[in-house]
Amino acid sequence: MPNPISREQLKSIKAIAMDVDGVLTDGGLWWGADGEEFKRFSFSDIMGISLARRAGFVMTLISGENSPLVDRYAAKMHIQDVTKGCRDKATALRQFAERNSLELEHICFMGDDVNDLSAMEIAGFSAAPANARPEVLAKVNFVAASNGGNGAVRELVDALLAARDLDSQTLFLKRI
Repeated sequence: MPNPISREQLKSIKAIAMDVDGVLTDGGLWWGADGEEFKRFSFSDIMGISLARRAGFVMTLISGENSPLVDRYAAKMHIQDVTKGCRDKATALRQFAERNSLELEHICFMGDDVNDLSAMEIAGFSAAPANARPEVLAKVNFVAASNGGNGAVRELVDALLAARDLDSQTLFLKRI
């Protein structure tokens, strides 16, 4: 069961940090005949990230994988802060907070597996897709109804926007 936090605590979130595989993707990996890797990303999550940026959230990706697909996704989404090949996500989250002059209590971390727990434990708000590991689901503040790579990030962003009384359609029309 999620460990909910108050609307006031939600309103204090200024940044969103996310794992990639299992959160922005369904956790699958396809290999081409020549060894090329493929990952599937959801347009619902892409819109969620776009809305979060428009609302002023600072964003980062913290991935255990050292994949060029993470860089490509970050570039497409205008996410400048990326940590790849990360084994200590709590340290990566602390460094992100320092680089952006943020308190950890003002950061949300969304992850799906045990390697994300250290960052989730120090973040002010933690979230997971519906298909996250049971150990993760037991400790987070928010569980999306959707699985990773299928709109879970959009659900998180919608919840954060609702806490601020922000409307998705109005934000979508906002020029950035």
